[in-house]
Amino acid sequence: MDLKTLTYIVVFGTFFIYFAIAWWARANSTSEFYVANKGIHPVLNGMATGADWMSAASFISMAGLIAFTGYGGSVFLMGWTGGYVLLAMLLAPYLRKHGKFTVPEFIGDRYYSNTARMVAVVCLIIASLTYIIGQMKGVGVAFSRFLEVEFTLGLVIGMGVVWFYAVLGGMKGITYTQIAQYVVLIFAYTVPAVFISLELTGNPIPQIGLGSQMTDGSGYLLDKLDLIVTDLGFKEYTTAKLGSTVNMFAYTLSLMIGTAGLPHVIMRFFTVPSVKAARSSAGWALVFIALLYTVAPAVGAMARLNLINTIQPASGESLVYAERPQWFQNWEKTGLLEFEDKNKDGKIQYSADKETNEMVKIDRDIMVLANPEIAKLPNWVIALVAAGGLAAALSTAAGLLLAISSSISHDLMKSILIPDISEKNELLASRIVMTVAIGIAGYLGLNPPGFAAGTVALAFGLAASSIFPALMMGIFSKTINNKAAIAGMVSGIGVTLLYVFQHHGIMFIKGTEFMMGMDKNWFFGIDPKAFGAVGALVNFAVAFMVAKATDPAPEHIQALVDNLRVPAKSA
Repeated sequence: MDLKTLTYIVVFGTFFIYFAIAWWARANSTSEFYVANKGIHPVLNGMATGADWMSAASFISMAGLIAFTGYGGSVFLMGWTGGYVLLAMLLAPYLRKHGKFTVPEFIGDRYYSNTARMVAVVCLIIASLTYIIGQMKGVGVAFSRFLEVEFTLGLVIGMGVVWFYAVLGGMKGITYTQIAQYVVLIFAYTVPAVFISLELTGNPIPQIGLGSQMTDGSGYLLDKLDLIVTDLGFKEYTTAKLGSTVNMFAYTLSLMIGTAGLPHVIMRFFTVPSVKAARSSAGWALVFIALLYTVAPAVGAMARLNLINTIQPASGESLVYAERPQWFQNWEKTGLLEFEDKNKDGKIQYSADKETNEMVKIDRDIMVLANPEIAKLPNWVIALVAAGGLAAALSTAAGLLLAISSSISHDLMKSILIPDISEKNELLASRIVMTVAIGIAGYLGLNPPGFAAGTVALAFGLAASSIFPALMMGIFSKTINNKAAIAGMVSGIGVTLLYVFQHHGIMFIKGTEFMMGMDKNWFFGIDPKAFGAVGALVNFAVAFMVAKATDPAPEHIQALVDNLRVPAKSA
């Protein structure tokens, strides 16, 4: 069976499963729509959280970033996994004990202010919409190659799939759909990695294969990769960094606290029956996430090695363009891989020298999806990877859309604008808002501001600078008042947005890819995508200064904080 037919069968077969689950688990109440009636088992919620978390950035982009940045790409691994530890220990149990539906609802209650709640809604929407752009880019990349449709049509199909199961099922439908999507994406990610590791090193475990000797006797895999990339003029793979050490630290910290502050992730812990279940769910989520994240460095390194060996064979003779392999031709059709014969010799010269390099475009986002083709794996493996990439992007998009929908329908409409709205009308409003949000997300996805993981890094910075500090101070400081929290959130996200647009505003608007190099005008050499860490410090500093100059939180709020932090006997 040819690849295209097989891919259609696998991809649309998984879509049928998602639709069936959504219909079975459709929501009939606001409790089911927002928090799945708080009845999800911790293990199942951990699996759904893994799918919600492992977005297009994790599945498609992360290994691509590691492939091209080497050691520097480890900031994504350290930041995202470290953030889950913070979330599990410092936030999830306390927020679950509060017992409400959304993050802005907690902020509104803790800071006894509808204004604080509205500011949190705005921060949530800004961060979530930025995050969705990366997911839509991933959907478009996967569809444009494997289903051989235009990028725009691929986005529209993806929007339709998300609309059906997210709007129909809400959190309940999304949760059970994400469980199925996790199974799809973890198999899709690990199966080709096992094949490629076995081929290159003789070891079927990719994590071990990364540090093993090559089957051809040419030395250790990473040593060979270092030699190849340096011969081509690139930085040594195992020591390359993303700018300065300060930038690496800020990048990691921004991703870490951004992870702990993302509302669509936090909402998952509102769906379990108790505080104890929230802790257990976070532990299981880390296990399920680790199954993919520990494989990513091996996927990145092996993909880069295979790519270079294909374009620049070990013989030293450049590949004749007319004899380029089929995978190369396939990805050229998408516009994500481009060759320009600068010296008109009909051969492909690939190097770090921009003047002579003829591979003028290798989109990082194609590496995971193209890897099985480059390695000449069976068609069913390639089709499985396509389904996995789509599952990753769609699962996270659904979670983000639910976070946006609930913040507007529940936090804005129900709690502030139309407090007497009926449950039936609130549920209808939630579905209408989600439909509009899907449309906006699709529109923004047509012109994303860079490769998927880079775009997502901005979203983490925005969440890190606004929501995370407000939650931390709300749980661990009894005296922080509403004025301090509002001032902190506004200043944190404000300074982060200002820095991002000051350095990349035109690129952001036009959709130009962000570069990984360092701008000499960066503050202490910190990348705009890593500036969320600085924004968070500004948030904390402003909040504590305002709190010092104003009255502390009322006694009943201080009692609420005490109650949050006392273990619940029933849990």
